[in-house]
Amino acid sequence: MKIKMLFLKGIFFFLIFALNSSLFAQSGRIEGRIFDAKNNEPLPFTNIVIFGTNIGTSSDPDGNFVFTGIEPGYQKLTATSVGYEKYISEDFLVTNAKTIFINLPMVETSITLDEVVVRASPFVRDQESPVSLRRLNISEIERNPGSNRDISKVIQSLPGVAVTPTQRNDVIVRGGGPSENSFYLDGIEIPIINHFSTQGASGGPVGIINVDFIREVNFYSGAFPADKGNALSSVIDFRMIEPNKDKWNFRATLGATDLGFTANGPVSANSGLIFSVRRSYLQFLFDVIGLPFLPTYNDLQFKYKWNIDKKNQLTLIGLGAIDNNKLNTGIKNPDEEQQYILGYLPENKQKSYTVGAVYRHFSKNGFHTVVLSRNQLNNKAYKYQDNVEVDTLKVLDYNSTETENKLRYEFSGNKSGWNYNYGAGLQLSKYTDNTFQQQFIDGQLQDFNRIADLNLWSWKMFGQISKGFFNERLNLSLGIRMDANDYSSSMTNLFEQFSPRLSASYALIENWFINGNIGRYYQRPPYTTFGFTDNTGTYVNKQNGLKYIRADHVVAGLEYHPNEESKVTMEGFYKFYNNYPFSVPDSVSIASKGADFGVFGNEEVVSTDKGQAWGFEVFARDTDILGFNTILSYTFVRSKFEDKTGEYIPAAWDNKHILNLTVMRKLKRNWDVGGKWRFVGGAPYTPYDVEKSSLVEAWNAQGGPYLDYDSFNTLRLGSFHQLDVRVDKQYFFDRWSLMIYVDIQNLYNFQSENAPVYIRELNDQGQPVIINPEAPPAEQMYLLRELQTTSGTILPTIGIMVEF
Repeated sequence: MKIKMLFLKGIFFFLIFALNSSLFAQSGRIEGRIFDAKNNEPLPFTNIVIFGTNIGTSSDPDGNFVFTGIEPGYQKLTATSVGYEKYISEDFLVTNAKTIFINLPMVETSITLDEVVVRASPFVRDQESPVSLRRLNISEIERNPGSNRDISKVIQSLPGVAVTPTQRNDVIVRGGGPSENSFYLDGIEIPIINHFSTQGASGGPVGIINVDFIREVNFYSGAFPADKGNALSSVIDFRMIEPNKDKWNFRATLGATDLGFTANGPVSANSGLIFSVRRSYLQFLFDVIGLPFLPTYNDLQFKYKWNIDKKNQLTLIGLGAIDNNKLNTGIKNPDEEQQYILGYLPENKQKSYTVGAVYRHFSKNGFHTVVLSRNQLNNKAYKYQDNVEVDTLKVLDYNSTETENKLRYEFSGNKSGWNYNYGAGLQLSKYTDNTFQQQFIDGQLQDFNRIADLNLWSWKMFGQISKGFFNERLNLSLGIRMDANDYSSSMTNLFEQFSPRLSASYALIENWFINGNIGRYYQRPPYTTFGFTDNTGTYVNKQNGLKYIRADHVVAGLEYHPNEESKVTMEGFYKFYNNYPFSVPDSVSIASKGADFGVFGNEEVVSTDKGQAWGFEVFARDTDILGFNTILSYTFVRSKFEDKTGEYIPAAWDNKHILNLTVMRKLKRNWDVGGKWRFVGGAPYTPYDVEKSSLVEAWNAQGGPYLDYDSFNTLRLGSFHQLDVRVDKQYFFDRWSLMIYVDIQNLYNFQSENAPVYIRELNDQGQPVIINPEAPPAEQMYLLRELQTTSGTILPTIGIMVEF
């Protein structure tokens, strides 16, 4: 308690000092370069203006430009040049402590002045993906209420994305599961974006990517570009900032769950480096408040950019994490919910990393890109019955590794108004598994020793071509992609995974558009499914004819831009799934799994299941409505998959209604306030099989109750809603800056309903009660009792960032 009080006093006096410190004059500096996006040639004498002001300048013969004496805060630039589309940059933060460097790539246009010209706006339109594409800039990410600078949580505020009451970072898009997404960081695929990640899916409690690196996020919930594959529900493309060119600057961060340090500066005249390290302090907080688990996470991230010359660039990136989750078995007199969690949750260690290089060469009509990367996940978990660490009581010892080595080439160009992109890729993957596990199957306790050592070659080809017609009123884009691997004969043929897509957009009248996309997309099953073996070492799912999962998308909608500051869209969508893995032991589609800690997909399956997800989205955005930046979205979605009889039943993601309202406002003297209210309809859930769960051998093997898959998703939870608020204050001094925020999640303390669970009844000595101790061991049964729990608490946090 004394340490806590000293810590709070330190913050108090630090803030008092900051509040009483005088601010210095405006001395923010912006430097940049404007160039042709296809060949990197500089664009001299181009007009650049700070958006929303009359402050402007022009580029020099080398395309360089400078602004000085700029007011600190979030800014963006607009650029105009004859023969090019008007460009509006993403937001960036200007401070007195450093120079901001920004690149402005300009795209050629053939539109004539005497035709209808759509006013430029911050809402960039995309030929390849005119529907289902949302962009987030850094100011929205940094200040998003309830997200605490965690990009994974910011994504959950986007249209069509559901959030779970457990507050995990699962990305659940338009009725699709959390395993149906792919992620890219500056063009390099990164399969792991969360700490304590669910192997085989994408979720976890805390994001790995440091917001200090990010300038923009592109979120595709449909109309996926052909060069980005292995996704059925979404593609998320993270774009990073450029390293500083003039001097090194540093940022120290005290966040809601971790401490961080970021450095950014030049390495040579033509190269720069950004790197960061973070370490959590959750384990100390959780121990103090008596939670039954003690997580610790660490991460490291870097980006090195070398502009070799005007025609050649090299970028190196890295992202890594070390996670360790221990059980807090030292809790004195744990309550029933703590006992339940301690009973089933294993201890877990994870290590993951992605490293990659992107080489880019510019030619006359476009640029060549070569991407070489490697990523790995090592996942270990173990569990003992009642957490008594004796070999005879071990029920789980899991050790698995996934490694991918990837090479991709692509060319992007423009000629005579045709934009095109094509390429190919090769990948070598390795999956290993060495697992001991006790399972209760077919009425008896069985020991499984699974050993897998799988090498998998994969290859792909893709291409996309786009063009505007009738002076850009009509835009069409056609893409083709094919994927294959050598796992089995059914997967080696590229044409079996032939993936066409067509997008169209037509300007009805000024600032009114009708947009659409139709496409077929494929995703390989998780490596855990590829490498699942029985006790003889046989790859069971290979014998079962495992296939790529397929999803056919149809999306259509209207888009309206009332003015430069606002956008309204309405989209209808339909997804039809085929070849979805169907669990043999559980007789349900694995489409409804993956939103829990542990491992997803490590079971026997057959590729026979079908599913549907459909609905509509309404999205309204205004960056200045009565001074507020306002985002409102509503999604109606249904998601159903076939059961073992062929009847469509609700999937776990069948929330029906998703509503998000986010409002943020910039006030005087560098204050910002914001609020976010979310509503998610109740999700289906499955009751427990009380008879099976009460068997002593069954309970001891799993450490908890068993779901009744004969009643799969027949019940539904109540709706979930939550209000988050945030206040930011920024201080810009001569040589350093101070940013402070207070974030309060679940302001009105809503308690969301959890599915009821069962716990063992204990006797006076704290031992579980067996109702028939005289019976043979295989027939003995625990006395169980239903436990109803809720989730939700008011969670205030403070964040402090010092930049110098």
